[in-house]
Amino acid sequence: MSKAPSNGRKLFNGIEASGTFPVEYRFSHAKSGNRHLVVVFANFSAPEDYGWSNGVFDNVRANILWIRDRFDGMNAYYLCRNMDFGLADSVQMLIANFTRALRLTPDQVTLWGGSKGGSAALYFGLSYGYRNIVAIVPQFLIGDALEKRHPKVAAYMLGEGAPAHNARILDALIPDLVRSQANRGANIYMLSSPQDEHYAVQVEPFLGIFQGYENFNYLHSESPTITGHATATRRNVPALVGLLNLLADGYAPRLGFARHAQEEFDRDQSAVDAYLASTAKVQSAAAFPPPVVTTPGFNSEVPVTGLRFIGQAPGAVRVSMWENGKFLASPQVAPDGAWFWEPEKPLARGKHLVKIFAVAPAGFHSARVEVPFTVSDRVEVPFTAVEGNPGHGAPPAAVGAVHPGQLLRPPVVSAPGPQQQVATAVAFHGLAPGAAQVRFRGNGGLLGAVVVAPDGSWGWDPGWPWPEGPHLVEVVAVDAHGMESPPTPAAFTVMNASAPTGYFTPGY
Repeated sequence: MSKAPSNGRKLFNGIEASGTFPVEYRFSHAKSGNRHLVVVFANFSAPEDYGWSNGVFDNVRANILWIRDRFDGMNAYYLCRNMDFGLADSVQMLIANFTRALRLTPDQVTLWGGSKGGSAALYFGLSYGYRNIVAIVPQFLIGDALEKRHPKVAAYMLGEGAPAHNARILDALIPDLVRSQANRGANIYMLSSPQDEHYAVQVEPFLGIFQGYENFNYLHSESPTITGHATATRRNVPALVGLLNLLADGYAPRLGFARHAQEEFDRDQSAVDAYLASTAKVQSAAAFPPPVVTTPGFNSEVPVTGLRFIGQAPGAVRVSMWENGKFLASPQVAPDGAWFWEPEKPLARGKHLVKIFAVAPAGFHSARVEVPFTVSDRVEVPFTAVEGNPGHGAPPAAVGAVHPGQLLRPPVVSAPGPQQQVATAVAFHGLAPGAAQVRFRGNGGLLGAVVVAPDGSWGWDPGWPWPEGPHLVEVVAVDAHGMESPPTPAAFTVMNASAPTGYFTPGY
């Protein structure tokens, strides 16, 4: 009967009953045509006596055979009942049958287990010539472990009264196999830890007897997270599963005696924290200031139509605008830091919260600024067509002050004068009473913007050399709501000049 756990491997459950003892198993086919078999022995705390059956092997490509250590309702180290090793023979029959049915050889088999399962992996691997053995926190002195920790299992395995001489026979099983150089060409990987309470008696005294083995590897885990026998395995699961994947693919790494996992939990992280801060995509306000939004005002009411966003973002190439997690726009920033954006469609009536951040040439982001405002029918667009245009050189009186309800007039451009011939450095000056800002456009693009002084005066120095020839810049006044006046043309001609390579060149 097959079983398919969610997000796991399809499992087949069965019983090998042709031997002296019935042996229960679970099996999962290999993935991607892999030609390997992993045999898994259980520890004492394994659910249903099936070890490593919690999904940790789901991505291992090999065939996997889990063998249950449950006989007459008891554990048996997969070895014996009343010292009858027909139980071990029955387990070996199951492994051999699967190896033959998969048309594999013992060289294509890995025996795997932890604690008593590690002892079983050593016993069957050394006794029957399987190529790979992974023994995690095993016990070499099985009789001693039974006497000290598992009296019921001891009675089942050793016989009535758990005779001490039978316990000594079990103690000698694995050490005698190693000393006799059984399966000397096996790839053996053993893991233990000095924090394991079994280590001093069950592992350390036996490490030296593997000296004659061709590829014996011992992993000595000294992690401070290991607090006992059970946690030694838990700490090392990622490395162990990585080792199993190598073995399943036919690799047999040579690690020798390796110490590892000396974590340092209280280490000084100030240097890496400083580096992370300096290279973070979102920079601090001191390193890269967030954009300034002059329009719309904070918590202001704005009209349904004609809304514009205006601001400054020195050092940025663009700003990025978002609302409710949705991207709105990414207007470019002029060389002097000015930017603006006008929605193509009116925003919905009601409250809005737009979040804006600046983007540097290298891709760094500034912190976000939040702009809350309300779109309302009660706010009228303060601009309609007006008669006349003061044009260049008009006296301030021709413009006059702007009072509430009065329309915003075009700005006065006093310099450069109409059709004036100028050098490559051109500065703009003029008046725009009642305006919050003056913008400059050329060839359909925004060149820059400048804040208007309280007396209505303004001045703007682009900061780049202009190429030789005629130019036309449109200058508009902008009120506090972002509404623009009609443009005032500023036409001038640059004489005997050329734009050096690498400088900004307006493309008119």
